[in-house]
Amino acid sequence: MLARRFDRAFQPVGLTNNQYSLMIALSASIPMNMRQLAAFLAMDRTTLTAALKLLKGRGLVVVGPDDTDRRARRLGLTEAGRKILDAAIPIWRAEHAAIDAEMSALEARQLRASLGRIGSPTNSRKENS
Repeated sequence: MLARRFDRAFQPVGLTNNQYSLMIALSASIPMNMRQLAAFLAMDRTTLTAALKLLKGRGLVVVGPDDTDRRARRLGLTEAGRKILDAAIPIWRAEHAAIDAEMSALEARQLRASLGRIGSPTNSRKENS
């Protein structure tokens, strides 16, 4: 339900919630290859490849050779991708502010604490045990 909310919010810039997350990760100052990005986003490579194909087709993402590993591909945003992302960031912030306004301060703290526990590396290790 939350992902659909962000999907609707990002419609004016033509992104989905997943595409926004992917593009935010690609906007980091250190370029990532496919393996690193998949691990960072906790996505399997097949899903990541499909998502990247759509963004690449729109001219928002570039895939190029990795200078240190000829088998790997480096990923980055194009200028058009950066412009779309720049337009999407205020939408993300406004949507988070709207969500915060819909909850009490206690509910917001509890939600963030729960999400932090779910995404923590120690919790992931428990699941894989």
